[in-house]
Amino acid sequence: MAPLPFHLAELTASQFLDIWNKFDADGNGCIEGKELEHFIRELELARKSAVSHYFYNIDDDNNYFCLYLFQLAQILPTEENFLLCFRQFVGSSAEFMAAWRKYDTDRSGYIEANELKGFLSDLLKKANRHYDDKKLNEYTQTILKMFDLNGDGKLGLSEMARLLPVQENFLLKFQNFKLSAEEFEAIFTYYDKDGNGYIDEHELDALLRDLYQKHKMVADPQNLSSSKKSIMVLSDGGKLFRTELEIVLCKDPSV
Repeated sequence: MAPLPFHLAELTASQFLDIWNKFDADGNGCIEGKELEHFIRELELARKSAVSHYFYNIDDDNNYFCLYLFQLAQILPTEENFLLCFRQFVGSSAEFMAAWRKYDTDRSGYIEANELKGFLSDLLKKANRHYDDKKLNEYTQTILKMFDLNGDGKLGLSEMARLLPVQENFLLKFQNFKLSAEEFEAIFTYYDKDGNGYIDEHELDALLRDLYQKHKMVADPQNLSSSKKSIMVLSDGGKLFRTELEIVLCKDPSV
């Protein structure tokens, strides 16, 4: 493999992706442990300057520090830095869910390439960044390559949420108890007490509290409120139907 272009003043989106893919060797969305050691070593050699001060809170075994995508975007100046544009445009999980609802135009439960292109176009316009169609296509394909984990050419909700700063990614809290279709149907029916085909905010609150308790997770009031608020963004006038909740809680949404 050719040397990675750490020496450049500015990387293209494709070059940034090459670096990310090389060092996130296990594909878990984080550069950590030995991956992080190799990253720091190559970056120092290329830049001919010490960069370890950025990683001041790494312990001796590198067990407690993980370099996430947005942190890498801050270290490596990327052309137009569309990743940081996203962070400015969608700074909270509630804003992210609102964007998801807007750009999943066909309500398929996925953001497909044409929908993602529309999202990135609006994102760059809002950030007052100039681009042409070729560059927009490159950004679209880069995002797909970064986040389309199963290679189906579209982004599911949990894949798209990796664009969020990790502290705002409320979907990470639900990864430990993703439900099967049968489990989801049973739970939805149980909490839809009045059988009207949707659950409201109070019913969602009870559902989330019970899920947290079942999986021995602390239902911190602030986090619970934030998660509930983010999920309710998908609702229709306070009515959260099966398809909307399914993409959040289900392993394999049927939508």
